[in-house]
Amino acid sequence: MTQPRKVHVKSFGCQMNVYDSNRMADVLAPAGYVETAQMADADLVILNTCNIREKAVDKVYSEIGRVREFKEAAAAEGREMLIAVAGCVAQAEGKEITRRAGAVDLVVGSQNYHRLPGMIAKLREGEKLVDTEFPVEDKFDSMAQPSRAAIAKRGVTSFVTVQEGCDKFCTFCVVPYTRGAEISRPVMKIVADVEKLADAGVREITLIGQNVNAYHGDGPDGRPATLAGLLYRLAETPGIVRLRYTTSHPLDMRDDLVDAHRDLPALMPYVHLPVQSGSDRILAVMNRRHTRRHYLDAVEKLRAARPDLAFSSDFIVGFPGETEQDFRDTLALVEEVNYAGAYTFAYSPRHGTPAADMDNQVPAGESHARLLRLQAVITQQWQAFNASSVGKTVDVLLEKPGRLTGQLVGKTPYLQTVQVMARPELIGRVVPVAITGTGTNTLFGDIVRQHAPELATAGA
Repeated sequence: MTQPRKVHVKSFGCQMNVYDSNRMADVLAPAGYVETAQMADADLVILNTCNIREKAVDKVYSEIGRVREFKEAAAAEGREMLIAVAGCVAQAEGKEITRRAGAVDLVVGSQNYHRLPGMIAKLREGEKLVDTEFPVEDKFDSMAQPSRAAIAKRGVTSFVTVQEGCDKFCTFCVVPYTRGAEISRPVMKIVADVEKLADAGVREITLIGQNVNAYHGDGPDGRPATLAGLLYRLAETPGIVRLRYTTSHPLDMRDDLVDAHRDLPALMPYVHLPVQSGSDRILAVMNRRHTRRHYLDAVEKLRAARPDLAFSSDFIVGFPGETEQDFRDTLALVEEVNYAGAYTFAYSPRHGTPAADMDNQVPAGESHARLLRLQAVITQQWQAFNASSVGKTVDVLLEKPGRLTGQLVGKTPYLQTVQVMARPELIGRVVPVAITGTGTNTLFGDIVRQHAPELATAGA
C-alpha cells in the first residue's frame, strides 16, 4: 500500500489565509496528501503568505530560509521535500521569489490554489512553476470539498469565504492587485458549505471577505443578495448558534445589515469596522471615500440597533503627510468610539501603491512614537472592556481543551478568550459563565449551574 504524502501549510496574515490554507489541504487530500503539524516531516511545505505589511514580506523570506534547512536535512536522508509559496506575496512577487530563494519549487497566487495537484505533478518532472494569473474558472467550483473528519478535526468554529477582492483602491493597499476585483459567491453555495460544516459539528461561522459587507452574490431568486440577506438565511441553519463577519468597510454598512444586528440573536454583537484615520484630510488622501462623520454615523446606527454591541478597528499612523493635528484627530475619534480592541500599524510603503510614491513621507521615528501613543489609548480601552466583564454572566462557546487538566477554553460574544473547568463533552456547547477575573489576554470564570444544572465541572 502506498504511504500517503504529508503536507504542512503555514498561514501568515488574515483570516482569509487561514480559510485558504484549510482549502489547500482539502484540495490535496484526493492526491494522497495528509496534513502534518510537523514541518520537518512534510513532503510538501506550503507557506500561505500575506503582503499587507512590509515586515510580513520579510518574515516570509526568513521563513523560507528556515524551511530550506528542513529541505536540506530531508535530502540528506534521501527524502524529497517540496516548498511552495502561495497567497498574496506569491501573487505580488511571482518569479522574484524563485530568483531570491532558489529552494522554492512552486509559486502559486491567491486565486490559483485549486490547481495545486496538477502543478505538483508537473514539479515531479523537474520544472519549477510560477502561476499567478487570474484564472477564468471559479476556484471555489474547482475544489474538492473537505471530509467530515477533516472538518471535525479543525474544531467547532470555522471561516467561510463569501466575498473576495476589492474595488475600493485605497492608496496604501495592495489587495486590489493581489486579490483582484470584488466577486461574491452565490447564496446557495455558501448555504451548502455551512450546512456541511454544521453537520460535522461546527457551531460558529465567520463569514469573511476583503470587503465582506459589499457582498452581492446571486440569491435563490437570481437577484443579487446583500450580506444581511445571507445572514438571515444562514441563521436558519440547524446547529449554527453563532454568526460573525469580517472585514467591513464603512461605505457598505447598509441599513439592512444594521437591522440584522437588531433581529438575529445568532449574529454576535461585535463588529470589526476599520476606519484607518480620524482625520478627514488623511482619509481623502487614503482614498477611503468616507468621512469621519460618515464613520461615526455608522457606529451610532449600529449601537442604536444593538446597545450591547462593541467595536474593533484598524488604524494606520504616519501616513504620508500626516501632521500632529491629523494624528490628534485620530486619538479623538478613538476616545469617542471607545473600542474593545484594534489593530494598529505604522504606515509602511507597499510597492506599486500610490501612497508609496507620495511626498511628505513621515519619518519612521515619528510614526513609531505616534503608534505607541495610539496603542496606549487602545490598550487602556481594551483592558477596561475586559475588566467590565468581571461579575457578569456571559454566554461562552466552549471550543477546545485548555492547558490544564479538566480545563476548557471558549469565546464570549466579543471574542474574549475564557478559561473554565468543565467536562470535555461540553465542547461545542454555549454555556453561561460567571466571569471572576481577567488575565493579560484571558478571562477566567465558572459555569453557572443554577442556569444549567447539567453542566458539572471536570471531576465534580
